Amino acid sequence: MVVSAASAHGTAEAAKQHAAAIENGNAIVVVKEFLENTAPDKVEAAARRLVAEDAVYISLNFDNPELKEIEPWTGTARGPQAFSSTFARVAKYWTIEDFTVTDMFGSGEHVAAFGSFTYRSVAVGTSFRSPFSIHAKVKDGKITYFQFMEDTYASASSFRQSGSWTVKTDPAAPAYEVGKAKR
Repeated sequence: MVVSAASAHGTAEAAKQHAAAIENGNAIVVVKEFLENTAPDKVEAAARRLVAEDAVYISLNFDNPELKEIEPWTGTARGPQAFSSTFARVAKYWTIEDFTVTDMFGSGEHVAAFGSFTYRSVAVGTSFRSPFSIHAKVKDGKITYFQFMEDTYASASSFRQSGSWTVKTDPAAPAYEVGKAKR
């Protein structure tokens, strides 16, 4: 591939502008940069570069010991390591077939991101598609808060090999079975 001097300068200039946007704390650019670098071979460096030492990461809930047994990264954790270990574990437990950010917008230090993903359980082979939402805060070019939400029932169910629940949601209706065993 041949790159002309003008396009090489354009690429270098775009990279400079991107780096300046991160350094100046452009919240959307910082969160976008992190999300683009969550692959297992990139996430640790991205977390060190883009996440504050005291950052809070909330994954799916504040604290649920039973869910943590299924998905060990869930709950509240702190620091760049919480970010990198979460994304590394996700890639270990599931094959990421798709992860698409459809909308991202912000105001000041706040960023909201929305999209969907499709993951396939490595252990069981079950795939699921889920919407996701992120609320992040960025100060001085570093993520200080990151709350990630998804369809937790679908993600945990992707590991189910057998079993079901009998639930009763409506006081006036009979109980019913959900999560019937795979056939």
